[in-house]
Amino acid sequence: MTDLFAFGDTGWGDEILHGLLVTIELALVTLPVGLALGFLVAFAALSQNRALRTLGNGYTTVMRGIPEILTLFVVYNGLGMGLNAALSRLAPDAAPIDLSPFLAGVIALALVFAAFSAEVIRGAFNALDPGQVEAGRAIGMTPGKILRRIKLPQVWRFALPGLGNLWINMLKDTALVSVIALNDLMRMTKVAVGVTKQPFTFYLFACLLYWAMCVLSEQVLAQMERRANRGVRRV
Repeated sequence: MTDLFAFGDTGWGDEILHGLLVTIELALVTLPVGLALGFLVAFAALSQNRALRTLGNGYTTVMRGIPEILTLFVVYNGLGMGLNAALSRLAPDAAPIDLSPFLAGVIALALVFAAFSAEVIRGAFNALDPGQVEAGRAIGMTPGKILRRIKLPQVWRFALPGLGNLWINMLKDTALVSVIALNDLMRMTKVAVGVTKQPFTFYLFACLLYWAMCVLSEQVLAQMERRANRGVRRV
């Protein structure tokens, strides 16, 4: 069995490792993009402007109601076709745009992550003590300074557990990109199974790798939560 996971031409160790690195890279690139979009959607949902509020709430409602794999297919197929259609009108002689599976995966997963994280962030903002904001205004703090020094530190503390759960879910959802031919951990596992006819061995090993990434993430998130809650009195 150890020969199956050997490196080089005799085993699948290097292919599985490459797929694991692609999965980690995809998740790490998606996280800041999805989190930034999530904050924008949350700000829109909390806005006093009715149009922005409707737009933010509508985005979260629609995106949370669509299966992730359908979002992936729409982005990979529809976005590429739309860009090429627009490009053909603006520059008929230009070469067509080839949307890579990695970029499509980042966009699709970020859109989904943004919808769920926006609700977590919106709930964190609603949990803030309004008295602290009023105190900041009373001493002459600007809205920007109130946001940076009063709101965001506490929003981060309130939202971190929920965002941590979303990160772990997104880490597992990266397996979906295997259907659009990205050589991630899941796809390389499928290729190894197809060649060796050893599905139990390779799928079990993939399960262990995903589980290890999730356990490591939980340890890091626990440390981050302890740091975010330092100085907070426990009742």
